[in-house]
Amino acid sequence: MFNFEEELKKLPARPGVYIMHDAQDNIIYVGKAVSLKNRVRSYFRESTVKSPKIEKMVSLIARFEYIVTDSELEALVLENNLIKEHNPKYNTMLKDDKTYPYIKVTVGEPFPRVQFSRLMKKDRSRYFGPFTSAAAVKDTIELLNRLFQLRTCNRILPRDIGLERPCLNYHIGQCLAPCQEYITKEEYRKNVDKALSFLNGNYGMILDELKSKMEKASEELNFEEAIRYRDLYNSVRAVSQKQKITDSDGEDKDIIALDKDGGEAVVQVFFVRGGKLIGREHFYMTRVEDCDKPQILLDFVKQFYAGTPFVPRELILQKEIEEIPVLEEWLTARRGGRVYIRVPKKGQKEKLVELAEKNARMVLEKDRERIKREEARTVGAVRQIAQLLDLPVLDRMEAFDISNISGFENVGSMVVYEKGKPKRSDYRKFRIRTVAGPDDYACMKEVLTRRFTHGLEEAREMEEKQLGKAFNSFTRFPDLLLMDGGRGQVNVALQVLEELKLSIPVCGMVKDDNHRTRGLYYHNVEIPIDRASEGFKLITRIQDEAHRFAIEYHRSLRSKEQVKSVLDEIPGVGPARRKALMRSFPSIDELKNATAAQIGERADIPLYVAQEIFDFFHKDEEAAL
Repeated sequence: MFNFEEELKKLPARPGVYIMHDAQDNIIYVGKAVSLKNRVRSYFRESTVKSPKIEKMVSLIARFEYIVTDSELEALVLENNLIKEHNPKYNTMLKDDKTYPYIKVTVGEPFPRVQFSRLMKKDRSRYFGPFTSAAAVKDTIELLNRLFQLRTCNRILPRDIGLERPCLNYHIGQCLAPCQEYITKEEYRKNVDKALSFLNGNYGMILDELKSKMEKASEELNFEEAIRYRDLYNSVRAVSQKQKITDSDGEDKDIIALDKDGGEAVVQVFFVRGGKLIGREHFYMTRVEDCDKPQILLDFVKQFYAGTPFVPRELILQKEIEEIPVLEEWLTARRGGRVYIRVPKKGQKEKLVELAEKNARMVLEKDRERIKREEARTVGAVRQIAQLLDLPVLDRMEAFDISNISGFENVGSMVVYEKGKPKRSDYRKFRIRTVAGPDDYACMKEVLTRRFTHGLEEAREMEEKQLGKAFNSFTRFPDLLLMDGGRGQVNVALQVLEELKLSIPVCGMVKDDNHRTRGLYYHNVEIPIDRASEGFKLITRIQDEAHRFAIEYHRSLRSKEQVKSVLDEIPGVGPARRKALMRSFPSIDELKNATAAQIGERADIPLYVAQEIFDFFHKDEEAAL
């Protein structure tokens, strides 16, 4: 038993990270402290004012542990790593799986290349970015290669010079073929320097040069060449006009602001590189109900810059945050150069912060509308179905379907929807064990019996062992069972539930002659449902999903040849003849009962093969005689 009083006394007055665990030993919170003794004790001191979120978290703490570090900076790094690894329930989290593209110039090579990269390494190359659009980066790289005729191959030069013929790029005028020494290292390097100048935003000289070459080619009546220079000129001009000057100092900086609504916040970041705004991006922060803006900004800075490979010289923030000195020290170490965190009060930087905040607010407002639409098609649709069927509770729905080809290799599917959304982790597949022919009712009975028997057995075992949580989703029963069909399938389900002494509402999803959902079969009555309603659309999605999942499973078994038909064992029956037999005879039993002549005629196969098939199924009878 964890003794809080004793453990609190042992806390050192040193920097470190503390880790809170709940009764199931899950990590629910990770924090850092300049003094572990003061910080951790404050959580359990009644006089300390706590937010409702922290009050709830403290009530769940069953034990805590801590790791002592040599400095607050080390504690900050360790805290970030632990939060990223464990995703604790009560830490504010950055929802971000983005990796940002860079333009990489391999200046460490004798004949450098311009490349696309999502990683920034210490490899003697020069990196430009990060950019927010991968497509824009690829377009820029293509433009640079066309403009300065740089190589794109992976040949190792000068080692591979002359070993192979020049590639297609040379013949279409997009490479100067350094692989053949058609250009000297010095001349090639001049083109690379021009590309670097371009990436640094110096477009004027390049535009003047292209314009001059275009005019000269035109005067010499070399119109094809003039058109090529004109297109390059227009491309460079388009790129230059996209670059918005934001600051005259030419520094790299990120401008960060946020807006908050309930349990979500959106952080907007403007990326300024070389004094130019190259892009913007927004990020979602969750679990922020009781957090103010400075706290959210602090958590964002720590989590975002722990993961991004590029750290700018300056962070311009919307609000004053805590821990600025230690953050600056940490970011300086990551960048390899001095980093400043500033909160502007006036001037152009303050206006950019306001602009970033407005953008964050717009994203939140758009999300609010999106969330309303999403709720209408999920939770709202479930509410409509519950009202239609007069169900007091409707959260979890399970739907089942059977798939086969003329009774060969029956399979079943179970799909699960919770709050109107698919819960794919709870989907299940069934290979039918007891039914040989195309009997959908018998197949469905087996699937449902196995599903609910398994759930009852696991629940019983869980109760006997006094476990606090289920092994898997089988122990959770649905609030509504949806059958792909009408009265017949519903009756099969009711029979299974009655045998197992379970009380679960069962509803059939009835289709019309065109195989489209038309209504619900419930309590021996077909209930019409408004085709324009969200409830109807959800029922249709569930039915289609159950059907898709069953067919997909059946197809995967066939494609992987995991299913071996008895027909494969018959001499003279290959894939084509097996398919013909499966099309002609709905079940194995019907094939067994056919004569050799009937098999040959119906499946259109030679009589001697039909005789082999007949003999295969009747060899036991012949042995008995």
